[in-house]
Amino acid sequence: MRAVRFDEYGGVDVLEVREVEDPVAGRGEVLVAVKTAGINPGEIAIREGRLHERWPATFPSGEGTDLAGVVQALGADVSAFAVGEEVLGWTEQRASHAELVVVPSDQLIPKPASLSWEVAGSLFVAGLAAYASVDAVAPRAGETVVVSGAAGGVGSIAVQLARRTGASVIGLAGESNHDWLRRHGIVPVTYGEGQAERIRDATGGSIDAFIDTFGGGYVDLAIELGVAPQRINTIIDYGAVERLGVHAQGTHAIATAPLLAQIADLAADGSLEIPIARTFPLDEVRDAYRELAERHTHGKIVLLP
Repeated sequence: MRAVRFDEYGGVDVLEVREVEDPVAGRGEVLVAVKTAGINPGEIAIREGRLHERWPATFPSGEGTDLAGVVQALGADVSAFAVGEEVLGWTEQRASHAELVVVPSDQLIPKPASLSWEVAGSLFVAGLAAYASVDAVAPRAGETVVVSGAAGGVGSIAVQLARRTGASVIGLAGESNHDWLRRHGIVPVTYGEGQAERIRDATGGSIDAFIDTFGGGYVDLAIELGVAPQRINTIIDYGAVERLGVHAQGTHAIATAPLLAQIADLAADGSLEIPIARTFPLDEVRDAYRELAERHTHGKIVLLP
């Protein structure tokens, strides 16, 4: 099979698509032919070595967590799925950017028929990171929540989930994404210089919770705006977590197949929109990550093995 590999930490140029041995499903595992696999900012940080202390790589390393595809074979003791069934889920082995992947059966769910392959293959990391972030700050009806990176892969989902709690939601985003936010009941505020005052104007100065999906000082901004540390969650600024004692609840803090199924059902019935910014064939994995690294993407970028 063909799969993404890299042999050392570095920029996108270390990524290669190679011929490697096909994986074989062991006990409790499922072999999936991958149709779509999302890419995520954390994978950039891992590949560049910036998260070596937290999540070290071993070389040669694969990459990729999100996936959707078709069951090709079942290992021993797997009865929940059938060969030919459409599934989505995740791998903890940095292995989904490939034509085939072996996944424990409890990390897969049936793909809802109405869910597009592009959404199905990019749902786990961003969807559960958004859910975890909202859960961590626990917004309630009548409260106000601010979300940074509100049009990105995680932010675009977090604003919708926060809005479903009945809270008012302020989304920080570029002006090109303001109409999309308004359509989802979110109050858009342009990020950048002067954003603190714009947020105060939009909220009347009352802010109950803050979700940071972008980093780069937003946790400090939340503190400046008077948000209590226990009502702030970041999925990226680990330095701020150590300095300020805010939450850092992300995907793997809550990762379960039943919860992924809840998110998938919301997306399948139209209650939750998962924007797909662009798709790339596996051979263009470097270009996919170059675009993601610019950090201006509205929604998810997806690989098509």
